Amino acid sequence: MKTAKEMYNYCSEKGFGKGVSKSWALKHFSLIEKNLNESEEVLMVFCGLHNYISATKHDSTFGYAITNKRIIMAQKKIIGENFQSVSLTNLNDVTFSSGMLMGIITIDTFKEKFNIAVDKTTGKNINNMIHDVLFSNDKKSTKTDVEILKEYKELLDSNIITQEEFNIKKQQILNL
Repeated sequence: MKTAKEMYNYCSEKGFGKGVSKSWALKHFSLIEKNLNESEEVLMVFCGLHNYISATKHDSTFGYAITNKRIIMAQKKIIGENFQSVSLTNLNDVTFSSGMLMGIITIDTFKEKFNIAVDKTTGKNINNMIHDVLFSNDKKSTKTDVEILKEYKELLDSNIITQEEFNIKKQQILNL
């Protein structure tokens, strides 16, 4: 998938964009398309309510893409846009919880957590697909734990991450 239309079609076929109009989904996905790197491959996409706290407290609908390199979150607004990405190397965990109607996908990264709300059935399906995609992407990785740890040490030495963040990642890597 490279184009917004391909992303929308995937999202629509999988039922990963319920409650989002085609025109708005295409706007969100076109923002993702515009920001893809040449070597980047989109593995899956979906739509949901970003930074969900409650039915009345959230940042409205975003388009999400998981690529072979990062998780992308994008929202085209009437005026302006929001765009954020998180490298897969900075991903700690992806979890799912559900209530009576809504499902919450939580993306936990080095620095923050993102709660994404969708209906609970769709949420289960999206969560399963995310884990399938991340697992298959992990299999493609050729870096050893030592190489990854060295990269994090370089980030620590460059003051890009804190000692605490390094220690957390080191523990995660060594406990795999």
